[in-house]
Amino acid sequence: MRPRTKSGLAAAALAAMSLVLSGCSGASNAGGSGSDKVTHVSGAPSWCGTKKITFALLDGFGGNSWRLVTTASGKAEAAKCPSVTKFLYADGQGNTSKAISDIKGMASRGVNAMVVFPDAGKAVLPALTAAYKAGVVTVPYRVDPGGKAGVNYDKWIGDDFANDGNNWAAWIKKVVPNGGNILFMGGPAGNSQSVTEYNALKANLGSQYTFIDQTPFVPTNWDPTLTQTLLSAAIAKYPKIDVIVSDFGPTLVSSLPLFTKSGRQIPALATSDGNSLACFWKSQQAAHPFKLETVATGNDNVRLAVDYAVAKATGGKIPTADSFKGPVFEDSTDPSKPVQCRSDLPGDVYLSAEMPGDQQAQLGK
Repeated sequence: MRPRTKSGLAAAALAAMSLVLSGCSGASNAGGSGSDKVTHVSGAPSWCGTKKITFALLDGFGGNSWRLVTTASGKAEAAKCPSVTKFLYADGQGNTSKAISDIKGMASRGVNAMVVFPDAGKAVLPALTAAYKAGVVTVPYRVDPGGKAGVNYDKWIGDDFANDGNNWAAWIKKVVPNGGNILFMGGPAGNSQSVTEYNALKANLGSQYTFIDQTPFVPTNWDPTLTQTLLSAAIAKYPKIDVIVSDFGPTLVSSLPLFTKSGRQIPALATSDGNSLACFWKSQQAAHPFKLETVATGNDNVRLAVDYAVAKATGGKIPTADSFKGPVFEDSTDPSKPVQCRSDLPGDVYLSAEMPGDQQAQLGK
């Protein structure tokens, strides 16, 4: 598999900064409450109304492959509606001040609707609130920024992370039925995604299952280098690790060989999908087999957020779903959900996404 460079990702993000989908929009502000009358563009999805709009997609941090695919997915979703006549993008680059400035800047440019990945959480809530009160249809997604719909923004479109935890727990009970030690490696300390997943796991697993090391999770920041350091310490400290749970599986790929180097079996792994992980699993089956379950990594959470924002701003039909439910994608113990490795594609491709892997592979080139 060929990796993609950081410069390629940056180039793709820069290219997306101001993509005109179909001409330019001179539409007036759509208003935070949108139109109550549902109009529908013939041949387009039901959420696509007839009012012409300028639409903005904003990241608090856009500098990794998952965000690259997610941004492209959001752009592709918006392009399904011909009423979106202009598409704008901004990357906060992990800087809270810039993320806040980006939100304010898009509102001042007169965009009609914006979908925001609020990486900084509550820190960007005042900016979201100001955009909403200025009449911009404002939809944060995935990360909860606090506040309330109808007061601070139109709608928060979350990912049902408890659903992931429930799915992992059911699988763990199947593959390790008599209980065991679980090491949960999550994202940044205190992040709502990992906490929600842990609570769901804990609620579903009996006392015969023990969560080892830090609880609710070992904070890895979803960083492969830090993950390797922390997993190495856990292997040295705990002679028995039956299951590893991780909410971003690809970060584990470079770390899992630590088990075999220590003369130990790779534990059962409950996580999210990624091509690099699937291909690693395939490469280990002859000499070092292990069980694997993945849930969809959630790139398409953005599509639901786009659908909602565009519907509200253009007068389309508002989606009934208000959160993304990622399905179980792969299960090495279930022939109906085989592990899917595409060795001809880069490792940073997510085959659970609606966007085909071959198309994802072209991003950043």
